[in-house]
Amino acid sequence: MARLRSFQRLAAHFVDIADFLLVYIEEAHPSDGWVSSDAAYQIPKHQCLQDRLTAAQLMQEGAPGCPLAVDTMDNASSAAYGAFFERLYIIQEEVVMYQGGRGPEGYKISELRSWLNQYKNRLQSPSTVVIHV
Repeated sequence: MARLRSFQRLAAHFVDIADFLLVYIEEAHPSDGWVSSDAAYQIPKHQCLQDRLTAAQLMQEGAPGCPLAVDTMDNASSAAYGAFFERLYIIQEEVVMYQGGRGPEGYKISELRSWLNQYKNRLQSPSTVVIHV
């Protein structure tokens, strides 16, 4: 949940230059599977889409105001983006511009913040236009 709050602060800070989306995928540490001792919630393995939607609501509560999508039960988004357990991406005009490492070790908000700061600086810096006559 601490990472989620950090993500929410980042999204609020860069709302003027980027749209943010959370995608809830399968539960990494289900209470009836590979249990984590520091899990904030007891969420069993999803047996159906309704289970996943219910669990996703907990994530939404941790980042109110940030749009949320839920992966399909065949985990199509997780498979396509290698997101299991968690991962950060920047996608611009359908091109992956930044792909963070796999979480939890590779989940680095600081890298995402750095990329967004550089992008914001490029947007704000005057560009030189050369016209050949």
